[in-house]
Amino acid sequence: MRIRDHWDEFTPAAQAVCRSLSEISPERLLYLSAADLGVESRTSNATVIRTLQALGYKGLAELKDKVASPFGSAQREQRLRDRITSTGGDPKHVWDKVITEAVERIEFLNEGFPLDAYAEAVRLLLDAREIVSYGFGANYVAAEHLTLKLRRLGRPARAITTSGFRLADDLLAIQHGDVVVVIAPGRLILDAEAVIARSRAVGAHIILLSEQKVAERLAGDVTVAMHVPNTVTGITAEVLTSIVVTDALAQAVAAADTEHTLESAHTLATIRQQLGF
Repeated sequence: MRIRDHWDEFTPAAQAVCRSLSEISPERLLYLSAADLGVESRTSNATVIRTLQALGYKGLAELKDKVASPFGSAQREQRLRDRITSTGGDPKHVWDKVITEAVERIEFLNEGFPLDAYAEAVRLLLDAREIVSYGFGANYVAAEHLTLKLRRLGRPARAITTSGFRLADDLLAIQHGDVVVVIAPGRLILDAEAVIARSRAVGAHIILLSEQKVAERLAGDVTVAMHVPNTVTGITAEVLTSIVVTDALAQAVAAADTEHTLESAHTLATIRQQLGF
């Protein structure tokens, strides 16, 4: 539809890109870079990007994100096979694939990132009684990473490490005045929904880091929602963009109260010296 609507206004090079896009299967498209598409269409990397932007996409990463969204668990094994096949087995090719996707995801994160929501999230963290971070699966790593950084800044913080039956004990400790950071880029599981429900029940603020559809669906249930693009191929780590956002949150907290940050750093260094480090 988008190609048809813009076809007559496109240059021959842009039309060549569109022709290639229409001929490539969705599954294969997920593993192609802009440079690959340039080769396919006999144009260039820059022409591919300009054409995608003219079609209304921020870039190739957003197109891949939309292409991948209809795929369910039934395609998981095939996508794993495609991912392995796409890297070719050559170490240099694998390296290029990983770096290219990492850059695409971070650029996609940066384009249209909600700076107002980010500033509000930082304000909430600065005023929090305690900061509680929660992430399931691979994103548990991002939750622990944020907690460690905030503690080193002298902020009261903890990460929820439990699930199922034991999760209730951690949820019981959430209180009014807390800020709960829920990291769930791809989807929400029952435990994550329980974290949000408990936080709402006690009047704790909620910062949600998730993919666009989840963030939009829960916009009325959370205090701040920020889009964190998930990987559509599995070539790069699921937590990549979550780590970038949590680093940005922690650094902004540190910069907002320099004296408190320096005092905490000095205290931490003193304790390490006492421990022989």
